[in-house]
Amino acid sequence: MSMVTVEHLHKVFGRFTAVKDATFSIDKGEIVGFLGPNGAGKTTTMKMLTGYLPPTTGTASIAGYDIIDKPLEARRHIGYMPENVPLYEDLRVTEYLEYRARLKGICGKSVRQQVGWAVDRCGLEPKRRNLIRTLSKGYRQRVGLADALLGNPDLLILDEPTNGLDPNQIRQIRELVRSLAEDHTVILSTHILSEVEMICNKVIIIDQGQIKANDTPQNLTRNLRAAGRVSIEFKGDLEPVVKELEAFAPVKKVIVEGPLPGGWHHLIVRAEPGTDTREKAADIIASHHFPMRHIYRHIPSLEDVFVEMTRKD
Repeated sequence: MSMVTVEHLHKVFGRFTAVKDATFSIDKGEIVGFLGPNGAGKTTTMKMLTGYLPPTTGTASIAGYDIIDKPLEARRHIGYMPENVPLYEDLRVTEYLEYRARLKGICGKSVRQQVGWAVDRCGLEPKRRNLIRTLSKGYRQRVGLADALLGNPDLLILDEPTNGLDPNQIRQIRELVRSLAEDHTVILSTHILSEVEMICNKVIIIDQGQIKANDTPQNLTRNLRAAGRVSIEFKGDLEPVVKELEAFAPVKKVIVEGPLPGGWHHLIVRAEPGTDTREKAADIIASHHFPMRHIYRHIPSLEDVFVEMTRKD
């Protein structure tokens, strides 16, 4: 079942088109990394999904509720954490969360129950009586997450939840998001691509307002051109090795990176994605009795996919 359905979503600000014909769906229980360069349309798309901005054209639904025709019903299923969490610094953690719970329509005994549950889930128990202005950046992010959890929404939209955190705090927030994903569908926007690789089972890449990729991290890296790249260092006659490698069917290009100290050569062999030319390359070099000290098949990362999809050259 789709938790989020987006069809031909378009957003225009004057003469500037921020989002162009965006179409995608997110199934219940998925953890989705929503990626793109600065100004690509990520935040605009998320603001449309959460009801902060109306789309110019197109439709979207949350848990089956159209964001235009039934905005209140759609919002009840969303917990949103913006990039810069707005907090009232003169309130204590629980005071702030109780206030936010009431704004979300939670009443009576349910307020304290929901706040207690969110505080416990986000590891805020040691700081529940602290004034927000005394909290570290990491704990402020936790307060923002607790706020998004109030009402136990089906969908969590987290915009840069690790922004400005140190490595230890990033690891803590990562584990927290992973645990939250056990009971919620999560859309995670971040520039830390290693985080997406570790916790997301789907990636959507947007660039210049257009969706450029929508697949699992594994499929995206498998189909990347870099997936067939092999690096070799050997010593000997360069010409016959390059010629024989270029004659091998899967090889598309052999690049000579330049001579290295001591007479060693460095080659980059580009082949069809999903092919491994290491064995053939090693056989060619061995047949000439040339020494080889390095052969490595490049394993593409999500960063490689991101650069490939969004580079301007």
